[in-house]
Amino acid sequence: MPKVSIAFFLVASIFGLGGMAWGGYMGALEDFTWRDAHAHLNLVGWTTLALMGTFYSLCGAARPKVLSWINFSLSTIGVMIFVPGLAMIASGAPDALMFVIPGSLIVMLGMATFLASVITVFIRKPTQ
Repeated sequence: MPKVSIAFFLVASIFGLGGMAWGGYMGALEDFTWRDAHAHLNLVGWTTLALMGTFYSLCGAARPKVLSWINFSLSTIGVMIFVPGLAMIASGAPDALMFVIPGSLIVMLGMATFLASVITVFIRKPTQ
């Protein structure tokens, strides 16, 4: 398995465990104010990053090495900025958009980089 796939799985697992703990905390308090941020942490942080790691593991030698690491970096940093920004919005913080806007753009750049990787693999990989 490529190291980039392991990196994706490592970070996805951290985000997944964090999302589960956060959900348990909200449930215990019966206060779901941060539900949108919690959902994005689980969906983008856990599920999406794990799927990206799976893709890079499956595509073998056709994997675009540099592009996959750029994808990993953008996606991880994007989640780390975007999700706290969503939590800040839910909490009524006045400066939350300073995190949400750049965070969401970085997450989208990560997905665009993933799309570029998929296209690259599609072009490189011989049909079977």
